[in-house]
Amino acid sequence: MPKKNIPFAICYDFDGTLAPGNMQERDFIPAIGMTTDKFWSEVRAQSKDHEADNILVYMWLMLQKANSKQVTVTKRDFENYGRNVPLFSGVDDWFRRINIYGHESGVRINHYIISSGIREMIAGTPISKHFTRIFASSFIYDHHGVASWPAMALNYTTKTQFIFRINKGSLDVYDHSVINDYVPPEERPIPFKHMVFIGDGETDVPCFRLVKDQGGHSIAVYKPNSQKTKTEKLLKDGRVNFIAPADYNEGKQIDQVVKAIIDKVAVDRHLYGGW
Repeated sequence: MPKKNIPFAICYDFDGTLAPGNMQERDFIPAIGMTTDKFWSEVRAQSKDHEADNILVYMWLMLQKANSKQVTVTKRDFENYGRNVPLFSGVDDWFRRINIYGHESGVRINHYIISSGIREMIAGTPISKHFTRIFASSFIYDHHGVASWPAMALNYTTKTQFIFRINKGSLDVYDHSVINDYVPPEERPIPFKHMVFIGDGETDVPCFRLVKDQGGHSIAVYKPNSQKTKTEKLLKDGRVNFIAPADYNEGKQIDQVVKAIIDKVAVDRHLYGGW
């Protein structure tokens, strides 16, 4: 069977999907003198009081609390926080193994992050080099290099924008010329049916549904050895195609599912794509 360079995208949420918990909780929140519960409780209260988007509020609160505690918040500081973010088992080697598997089937795999977390922190993790793009909440930095204002804030529904950007090849977030134009499906760089979205819960539901409804595959993961009630409900409600523990080691459930999807894409192209 001749090899083809079939485009394929795996899109990931970050917190709870590739890494346990929220990235701010390991080092940043303790640095500003708060507990995790107190920080997120204040985010909820401020969001309610101001009828504000909770993503914007948590980003604003990060800057306010950092300033009051004289904690620096430069891009490098955020990247340093990211270096200490723990990852789920198998994540370190996941991308290399999946890329090799895809290559052997003639499938060119691109990895993307679509997250409400902080882009600069994700950029500081050892796995950041594997992503074609990191779409995540981020800051504008002033002339001193200090974070001063949100540049991007990704919430439940705005995350879906980036599925379309990947589909259409419009990867520059400041450029709206292509994303708002009609592009015939056959001319789009990565078809929806060549996409996988991996997330961990309700905040990912719009992306789960979009990818699944357009012919791709959605996978909800849960922390290994924990309750899977929420993900089981997502499966029962038709929001996702599969659920699996967030264990990315070779031979584990998510490894088998993603490889099977890659095989399906390769076979479909062989049967229907003119090989």
